[in-house]
Amino acid sequence: MLFWLAELSDGGGPFNLLRYITVRAGLAFFTALVFGFLFGRPLIDLLRKRQGRGQPIRSDGPESHRAKAGTPTMGGVLILGAVTVATLLFARLDNPYVWLVLGVTISFGAIGFVDDFAKVSAGDTKGVPGRVRLALGFLIAAVAAMVALWAHPAELSAQLAFPVFKDVLLDMAWIYVPFVMLVVVGSANAVNLTDGLDGLAIMPVMIAAFTLGVIAYAVGRVDFTDYLDVHYVPGTGELLIFCAGLIGGGLGFLWYNAPPAAVFMGDTGSLALGGALGAIAVVTKHELVWAVIGGLFVVEALSVIVQVAYFKTTGRRVFLMAPIHHHFEKKGWAEPQVVIRFWIIALILALIGLATLKVR
Repeated sequence: MLFWLAELSDGGGPFNLLRYITVRAGLAFFTALVFGFLFGRPLIDLLRKRQGRGQPIRSDGPESHRAKAGTPTMGGVLILGAVTVATLLFARLDNPYVWLVLGVTISFGAIGFVDDFAKVSAGDTKGVPGRVRLALGFLIAAVAAMVALWAHPAELSAQLAFPVFKDVLLDMAWIYVPFVMLVVVGSANAVNLTDGLDGLAIMPVMIAAFTLGVIAYAVGRVDFTDYLDVHYVPGTGELLIFCAGLIGGGLGFLWYNAPPAAVFMGDTGSLALGGALGAIAVVTKHELVWAVIGGLFVVEALSVIVQVAYFKTTGRRVFLMAPIHHHFEKKGWAEPQVVIRFWIIALILALIGLATLKVR
């Protein structure tokens, strides 16, 4: 919105700085961060008052989690509010990719909000049936896929780009829409499964957002894409502003989510953030690289799939408990050990993902 002040400035004055994506990204970051600090405590007080017993705790979970009973959930509202305000203020609102990613974020956040509300109201961990959540998620992702088909340049529409191998594209034709649905919904649910310990999900999300933000900025500049030998997707640079807002809002949330957490993000936050990251990967044509950058989320999701499949087949378990972060808790790792070591893994994977920009 404020970008138009630069247009009115006629190339002069301080508002001219708003022409630069990096300047607007920095302003979006600080706006979201201040938003988180200003509204974090009032939101927590409101959630605690409204929810009473707070987030329901799994009866079969690690013993240490019993102490978390009464902690309010739905803290993801704080992140969504911060990133939405920052994006609407500083991004170009005539950019279809901005609306695509923001739409996916808010839509998945709405699904998560209803799920969290159902859990808190009933006082159990069931919430909205999984099939309903998946159906709604796939519907949202299908709409996002159609928008991406329309917005992408003709030579990239419905194409899958491969990392490392330059100029290699696979025409997915009619498979493209189901593929995008799988990427976005898979991302949303993978982040949701990772969100099981204080601070565990939000830091890897911010690391991934920074990485995808750099990629979005790079593939949106023709000079960078010529140098890096990656596919040029005009307009994606504006997503750096969304990512900056997400990081700022995430830091504001982490202030209150750091152990011992005063609030949980809940499905409101985890589904929204996972969906957003998946959508950015689709827009920037880095779906396969996203599997590397978000490798921690992939492993968390796979641990649940393997556990369920193996148990149904043999009646035995591969892990002491799934998702895999609970397995390490059961093995005696303290919660901060699990969280910080997973952060380190997320950072390493992000650096590997960034390296694919130049390795050709």
